[in-house]
Parts: sequence; structure tokens; C-alpha cells
Amino acid sequence: MGLLGDELAFGQALTAPEYESVMALGHRKEYPADTPILTEGDRTGHVVIVLRGWVTVSHITDRGATRLILGLRGPGELLGEMAALDQHPRSATVRALGTVEATVIGGDAFRRFLATHPRVSGLVIRQLTFRLRSADQERSALASLTVLQRLASRLTELSLTAPTGPYAPSAPGPGPTGAVVHLAQDELAATVGATREAVAKALRLLRTQKIVRTGTRMVEILDPALLTLLAEGHRD
Repeated sequence: MGLLGDELAFGQALTAPEYESVMALGHRKEYPADTPILTEGDRTGHVVIVLRGWVTVSHITDRGATRLILGLRGPGELLGEMAALDQHPRSATVRALGTVEATVIGGDAFRRFLATHPRVSGLVIRQLTFRLRSADQERSALASLTVLQRLASRLTELSLTAPTGPYAPSAPGPGPTGAVVHLAQDELAATVGATREAVAKALRLLRTQKIVRTGTRMVEILDPALLTLLAEGHRD
């Protein structure tokens, strides 16, 4: 399972001239926290490149009421490229996790640029391929792993993004001292494809074993080694 992936972000893979040319195609825009940047089902065709901040990428499941978070994207990430290329409705919703600054580029301008810049076009194709493979892995994990395993795996992944990701460790001093994941229980549930109640039960077990400590929109990792073992299916 992986929300973040290990591919180099689109903006970081561009050469300096390519980066300047791509950014010149669009305009900068700031999105407040919790603002939808792209919305599932919309027929808009523009793309977004994150400059500052982090976003969630989510999809409504077949049941129609459950939101599944498919990914977390940060600076340099290209978003909305699938709808820009195939001109079909958006397949997911992108929402600002905090304040986000981004460059917005019209779909026509983006397609014309790719047509004349084959190396950049190759980067977009590679990103699409990587994300499709990642989505397949997520579906496999949902079918084969327990809620506890999925939660342990997700917390381990998110805690390892500190200090460069959106889940930096707490400052030294009284209080939490380990890596801290700043997501509410319903958001955590959406990242592992489970109900809030199932995630709350798993968190109670982790607290009892002193593997994590929880608070308002916060899970502190106290024993990362044991959490990793749980993610791999070890229960002893």
C-alpha cells in the first residue's frame, strides 16, 4: 500500500527550461484548507501543479457513500492530467489538506505543450502508469489485509514522510516526541478503505499495546518497529 509513492514529482523531473515553459502556460492560485481543487465527475479539463502544500486525492466507492483516499500529493505533483488528456469526467476529487498554492493550466494549452515536448509527454505517461499500478496494489491490499494491518501500514508510511511531508514530528519538549500523523479518524478510515468504527477499534488496540498515542486529529507513533511488524502481519 502507498499513498505517496516513490516516483519523482512531475515538477522536479523537469529541466529548468521545461519547468519555466510549463509554468508560463498557466496562472498561480491559492486554495484555502479543505477546498476542493478538482471534483470527481466534473467535465473540466485543466491541470494543476502543486507549488506549496499538500492535497488528498479521493474517490467515492461503488457503494456511493464511502470516500476512499487514493493518494496524498505534495509540491511538484501534477494533478488532473487524465481528464486533460482523454477529456472525460474527473475520476477523483482533489482537496486541499492545508493552504495550497498551485499553477493552473488549461487543458488545450497543456495538450499542445505535450505535443511539442516529447520528453515531458513521456514523464506524464510514466506518472499515469505508476499511479495505475499503485491503484492496483491498493485494491489488492483492501482484499487481502485486515483493517489493523492496513492501518499499521498507513501510519508507518505517513510517519516516514517527516520532516519533509505533511506529518512532521512534534517539537522537542513536554508532550509527544515521536512522529505524528495529523489526520482525524474518519480521514484515516478513508485512507484504508474501512469504517470509522473499525479504525477506532484498531486504534484502541494499538493504544493498549502502547504502540501509538492518540489525540484530536493526531496519532503519535510510540513504537515504530512494532507498528511495522503489525503491518507485515505479525501479531505476537
